[in-house]
Amino acid sequence: MPVVDPRRWRNKLLRTADNIAFLPWLRDRASLTARIQARGRFALRVIHQGLARPTADEARALGLAVEEQAWIREVALSCDDQRVVFAHTVLPCRPRGPLTLWLARLGSRSLGALLFAHAGFSRGPMTFKRIDRRHALYAPAVTALKLAEPIPGVLWARRSQFGFDNQSVLVSEVFSPLLLSFGEISRPLQQAICPADTIRSPEQRQTGERGQIG
Repeated sequence: MPVVDPRRWRNKLLRTADNIAFLPWLRDRASLTARIQARGRFALRVIHQGLARPTADEARALGLAVEEQAWIREVALSCDDQRVVFAHTVLPCRPRGPLTLWLARLGSRSLGALLFAHAGFSRGPMTFKRIDRRHALYAPAVTALKLAEPIPGVLWARRSQFGFDNQSVLVSEVFSPLLLSFGEISRPLQQAICPADTIRSPEQRQTGERGQIG
């Protein structure tokens, strides 16, 4: 019988007692930002952004050498002032392209909202993992989400690889148990999407400021 690697992210999410409430969030392939916005006041706080070494499994997923650095961005997504998602994004330094510029200029805007606003992006299969303190993302997630005692021993996470132009970016999202308190949609989803000006690319905003149509 083959040995299952506990570090592996799984491409199938089986229904279990501890994930059943999270399934609608974990399986949804639409914009996570829009889903949160539909339930309350959305905010994003940048925890870290800069060059760093990805985890070993991230390097494998992106085809990077173990010692190779990449652009890494970590943010906390909030709903009504409650931190509910920790997002960890890895973008290889090469090749350079639109995502390199966008990531550098995002600030407190959501990369997901930017990607979903462009027809040219693609999203690969989602994978899932039940992470604990042995995983590299567990400690930063607990810190970023400001989880109160008693801190959960495990957290549910999902991962997707997005493609745009000739670039690929890996996004891991770790969910706080507090997210489950925002189950009901408080406003129509179409009203929750960011205004177009907040999700346009830097090139589009620059073109708009010149009064030109691309």
